[in-house]
Amino acid sequence: MKKLYIPFGFLLLFSCQQPKGEIEIANVSDGYQTPYFEDSLRAEKILKYKSVIDSIFKQSARANHNPAIAYGIVVDDQLIYANATGYANLEKKILADGKSRFRIASMTKSFTAMAILRLRDEGKLQLTDAAANYIPEMEALKYPTKDGNPITIFNLLTMSAGFPEDNPWGDRQLSDTDDELIEFVKNGISFSTNPGSQFEYSNLGYALLGRIVSNVSGQHYQDYIIEKILRPLGMNDCEFEYGKIPSEKLALGYRWEDNQWKLEPLLKDGSYASMGGMICTIDDFAKYMGFLLSATPARNEDEVGPVKRSSAREMQQPWKFRGLFSDSKDRHGEICPRTASYGFGLGWRNDCHGDIAVSHSGGLPGFGSVHALLPDYGIGVVAFSNLTYAGMGVPASKVVDTLMTLAELKKRVFPVSPILKKTQGQLVKMLPSWNDEFDLLFAENFFPDISKAHRKKETDELFSKTGKIISIGKMKPENLLRGSFEMKGENGKVEVFFTLTPEASPKVQWLEFALKK
Repeated sequence: MKKLYIPFGFLLLFSCQQPKGEIEIANVSDGYQTPYFEDSLRAEKILKYKSVIDSIFKQSARANHNPAIAYGIVVDDQLIYANATGYANLEKKILADGKSRFRIASMTKSFTAMAILRLRDEGKLQLTDAAANYIPEMEALKYPTKDGNPITIFNLLTMSAGFPEDNPWGDRQLSDTDDELIEFVKNGISFSTNPGSQFEYSNLGYALLGRIVSNVSGQHYQDYIIEKILRPLGMNDCEFEYGKIPSEKLALGYRWEDNQWKLEPLLKDGSYASMGGMICTIDDFAKYMGFLLSATPARNEDEVGPVKRSSAREMQQPWKFRGLFSDSKDRHGEICPRTASYGFGLGWRNDCHGDIAVSHSGGLPGFGSVHALLPDYGIGVVAFSNLTYAGMGVPASKVVDTLMTLAELKKRVFPVSPILKKTQGQLVKMLPSWNDEFDLLFAENFFPDISKAHRKKETDELFSKTGKIISIGKMKPENLLRGSFEMKGENGKVEVFFTLTPEASPKVQWLEFALKK
């Protein structure tokens, strides 16, 4: 299908006369409508494939010697399906289920980030603050070069503090005391890069964020997370210290070695809890996922969460670039490059189809976990296992790809803003006769960029090919101020694309046609 692109607005045949009258344009903030899903049966369609979900996780457990895998599917703010395979406790033959409590390892990090943002929203710190403002012992740190900037809270959140990647060393620090963490800082830290220069995964950085939460709030980090985040979300079965959990509810950790499962000693709660110490159930973690998903899209409803929706969305943004993966493949096995970044305690990626995924995995001796969210689709998957560094990302990704295909899931529909609808109507009235009275529809740059005479010449040629316009298509918005629609002629279709200005009363600054046969 051949397309002829007419740049910047070769559409309008205007005289050089002064405008005949003012065109009233509503303010863009008036009448805002929330994006929505057209398919009201999304959850029901997904549930039709419960057996497929089960088979994927069961097959993964068999292939990788997982003692147990517990998993769940979240749609919008609800856990619609949870199940498990295998044993949470091999010795006692206790079957795993959605209420079995697994250590979720680094999936704890986003709770730490949320706590920092909550303190920020309360005016108790700023992300641009030097971390040494809240951990004075960091003031004496020596950076690789003299021109290195001091580590900020933002650097710690985005794993750009300059610390070296510290898996699996960091995992073994989980039970260190607060005094041991501070003594470690006092003794000096070895840097791999200068602060702010690049992403490098750091458990130490999130341990220090936990210390900042404690010092700023005046509460022990674990108590703050439980009181300010977990319990308000109804996450009553999540803890940090395994000794507080009934033995029949606690999933024990194992490693597969010498063709047998060997029990991994549980690590005690300590100063590194903020990087990976939380113990949680599928049922409870789904509530957290539901809250993160509910932050999108932006809307005018009252706030109900432990942090503002805007802060939860802020966590899910690409704050520090990680890399471009040009050989990635999509769910159909075709090459589909993707880019990856790190947000605040959450990973972020965007692929060649424009599909955004927000996720984080976790791994500790005895445990492996993952959760992944597709905010634009309103769905998420979570999986816990009690096998050392279990790679749960593979089966979880397969589940997501399978459900996307089988349930034919679609993104939210962006409603047409009043200003887009109004502008479309004005353009339709103006075309193809180009009445002079519509001069004020266009911004001050529009006619100086391309003369009216040149626009008229190109437009005449375009409409001679389409023939008489017989119907107008629906507006297809990209956002509140940009979108396109089709004009169907007797001999072809014309796609009309326009962009409005940031003025209080937006005007057309760019207008483009694509001719379709």
